[in-house]
Amino acid sequence: MTVDIDKTDPAGTPPAGPEAIRAIPVRHYGRYVSAVIAIALLVSIIYAFAQGQINWDAVPDYFFDNRIIEGVGQTLLLTVLSMLIGIAGGILLAVMRLSKNPVTSSIAWFYIWFFRGTPVLVQLVVWFNLGLVFEYINLGPIYKDYWSSFMTPLLTALLGLGLNEAAYMAEICRAGLLSVDEGQTEASHALGMSHGKTLRRIVIPQAMRVIVPPTGNEVINMLKTTSLVSVVQFYELFRYAQDIGQTSGAPVEMYFLAAAWYLILTSVLSVGQYYLERYYARGSSRALPPTPWQKMKTRMMALGRPKGGTA
Repeated sequence: MTVDIDKTDPAGTPPAGPEAIRAIPVRHYGRYVSAVIAIALLVSIIYAFAQGQINWDAVPDYFFDNRIIEGVGQTLLLTVLSMLIGIAGGILLAVMRLSKNPVTSSIAWFYIWFFRGTPVLVQLVVWFNLGLVFEYINLGPIYKDYWSSFMTPLLTALLGLGLNEAAYMAEICRAGLLSVDEGQTEASHALGMSHGKTLRRIVIPQAMRVIVPPTGNEVINMLKTTSLVSVVQFYELFRYAQDIGQTSGAPVEMYFLAAAWYLILTSVLSVGQYYLERYYARGSSRALPPTPWQKMKTRMMALGRPKGGTA
C-alpha cells in the first residue's frame, strides 16, 4: 500500500492548526423597530401632557405640606396595622384550613371564600353603614355603646382592610406550609415534639422562603389600597390630596402629587422586601445575590481598575 505525500511542503514543517472561527453576530432588526416604536409612543404621551393646562408648580409647592405629611403618616400607620391583622388572621386561618377537624377547616374555607369573593370597597362601605341597621353594639358584659360611637373611621378602615387581607394571607401561608416536606414533620413528632412546637421550630422557618415574596407584594398592594378608605371619611394621603385640590383649584395636580408619594413609598418598601427575601434565602442558595450597594461598589472598582491588568 502506498501513501501519497505532498512533496511541495517543506520537510519537518508541522501541520497548520485549525483556522479560528469568525463569529458574526445575528442582527435582530425587530429590536430596533420595537425600540423606535416605544420611543415614539413615549414622546407622543409627553407631548400630549405638555399640551394640557397643568400647573406643575403646584406639585412642589404642596409636596411637603403639613396635611400631606400627616396623610403619609396615616397611610403608613393604616398599612402596618392592617397587615398585622391580615398576617395574624392569615396564619390562624391557614392552620385551621389544614386542620383535620372538619368544623374548623370548613369555617376557614367559608371565611376565605366570602372575603375573597367580595370587593374590599364593598366591605368598607358595609362596615361603615352598619349603624343604619344597628343602633347599639351589645357584647354583653364586655362592651355596650352606640354603633356610631363604636365604629369610627379608623376602626372601619382596619376591619375592612385587615379582614379582607387575612383571606389572601391565609392562602399564602397555606402554600408556604404545604411546601415543607411532610417527612420533617413526621421526624419531629417521632422525636417527641408537639404539633405547635413543630410548627414554630421546623415548618414555619422553612415556609418563610415561600411566604415572604408574596407577602411583600401584599404589603405594597395594601399601601395602595388604603386610598379606598377615603369613602369612609378616614383622612389619609389621598383624602388630604383631594381636599387640597378642591381648595387650591388644582385637583389634577394634587392627584399627581399623591401618585408621586405612593411611588416613593412603594419603592422604599420594595427595597425592604428585597433584603428580607435575601435574608430568608440564606439556607437555600449557595451564594446570596449581591445587594444594590455591592453591585454599585463592584462597578466603581471596575471603572477605577486600569484596562489590561489589575490595579
